[in-house]
Amino acid sequence: MKLKYILPILFLALFTVSCSDDENDDFTPPTSEVEGLRLIQELDNDTHTIELYNKSGMFYTGYNAVSIRIKDKSTNNYIENATMSWMPMMQMPTMQHSCPNTNPIKASGKNTVYTGTIVYQMTNTDGSGWSLMLDYTIDGVDYMVSDAITVMQNDNQNVSSFMGTDSSRYVVAIIEPENPIIGNNDLVVGVYKMENMMSFPVVENYILTLDPRMPGMGNHTSPNNTNLTFNATDNLYHANLSLTMTGYWVLNLKLMNVDDEVLKGEDVTDTNEQSSLYLELEF
Repeated sequence: MKLKYILPILFLALFTVSCSDDENDDFTPPTSEVEGLRLIQELDNDTHTIELYNKSGMFYTGYNAVSIRIKDKSTNNYIENATMSWMPMMQMPTMQHSCPNTNPIKASGKNTVYTGTIVYQMTNTDGSGWSLMLDYTIDGVDYMVSDAITVMQNDNQNVSSFMGTDSSRYVVAIIEPENPIIGNNDLVVGVYKMENMMSFPVVENYILTLDPRMPGMGNHTSPNNTNLTFNATDNLYHANLSLTMTGYWVLNLKLMNVDDEVLKGEDVTDTNEQSSLYLELEF
């Protein structure tokens, strides 16, 4: 082929590639509304598939933030206008009970994602024993789905369930820091009271005294810690937690009611190395 025919062909090819590159530069693929989350489990009924997500892809004892999507089986579209409530249930040999939780609501800035929380205070060694029932309404029609779920034991004690000196049962669970750092951390803890086997309302205006220690390092503490106090904005307890080095920490706590009566826990002293009410961190 002569050069005069080759040059126009090359020019056309280069122009086509250049235009294609420009178009690709301007194209931004849509971002999934569950990007960064992992699927825990799907719950099915005849009409919908309920997708449960979190960061780890598993339920663990302690505080779980859960994202939910509802997929219509007939269209494969995700529902944007549902209202829902759920009931986690633990089946014991002679009884059953629920746990602290907040019903799912539409996630801020999302079209198809709903978020709720569940605090599993215990589980069986193989992760069995729990089920989840979800009631939801779409366009005035009520639906329900229920199935067994797996809840694994967390490596550290991130939740404590106990009887207080007032003969009431409480649940205390750590929420933050999710990724502790050396220095000052925002410590966030949930405190709940068992009203009955199915109801665990938030406890308001109590105090959790905080004394973090490193048992493997002479049980030393750290400076600049504050006690946990109730925040009405999110119904959780907040404090400053100072961590001076990486490793295993025990967060020694005392739960005190509005009359400054100690309901659970003790001071750490030379003769008492750990409170009976505590949570653990390791990083």
